[in-house]
Amino acid sequence: MRGSLFILLLFACLGLPSCGRHSGVEREDLDPGLVREIQALGNRNWIVIADQSFPLHTRRGVRTLIVDKEIPEVLGGVLDVLESQQHVSPIFYRTRELNFVENDAAPGIDSYRTAVDEALRGHHIRDFQYRYLSVVLEDDSKIFAVLVIKTKTALPYSSIFIELDSGFWDQKSEEQLRKKMESSPGS
Repeated sequence: MRGSLFILLLFACLGLPSCGRHSGVEREDLDPGLVREIQALGNRNWIVIADQSFPLHTRRGVRTLIVDKEIPEVLGGVLDVLESQQHVSPIFYRTRELNFVENDAAPGIDSYRTAVDEALRGHHIRDFQYRYLSVVLEDDSKIFAVLVIKTKTALPYSSIFIELDSGFWDQKSEEQLRKKMESSPGS
C-alpha cells in the first residue's frame, strides 16, 4: 500500500507545475506566448527583465512585452524555461548601481535584492554599470534579437539582463577548436 501511495503522489506531483521547484519566490507559470518567445531565442540573444521605467526601444529586433508581475517572479519563470532548454545557457547581469541603493531612498530594495538572489537559485550574476549594459545591449540589438519583459517593479536600477550563450558549446571548446584549426595544414 505504501508503495502505491508513493507512486500516486509521484504522478500527481509530475502533473503540478510548481512541484519540485524552488519555493523561495512565489510565482505563477509564464504566459504560453511568452514561453514560446523565450524558447525561440538562441545564442547571442538577450532577455531583459525590466523595471517600469526601462525605455521602450524602437530598434528592429527589440521586442517588448508587458507583464503584470514583479521582476523576481518573472525571473524565476524565465529561469524555469531556460533550464528546460538544451540549446542555450544564461549569463546573468545586474546593474552595479543596485548594490549602492539604500532602502531609505528606495523602500523595498533590500527585500527585492533578497528575492532576486532566491529566484536565481544559485546562478552566478555579474555586476556592471547600467550605462555599460545599455551600450552592450544597444550594440548587440543591431544584429541579434532582444526580448524585453517589462514588469511592474518600480525600483531604481532593478532590471536584470540575461545574455544567452550556447547550451552545448562552451568557450573552452571553441578555443580548442580554433587552435586545432590554426595548427591544421591548409588553414
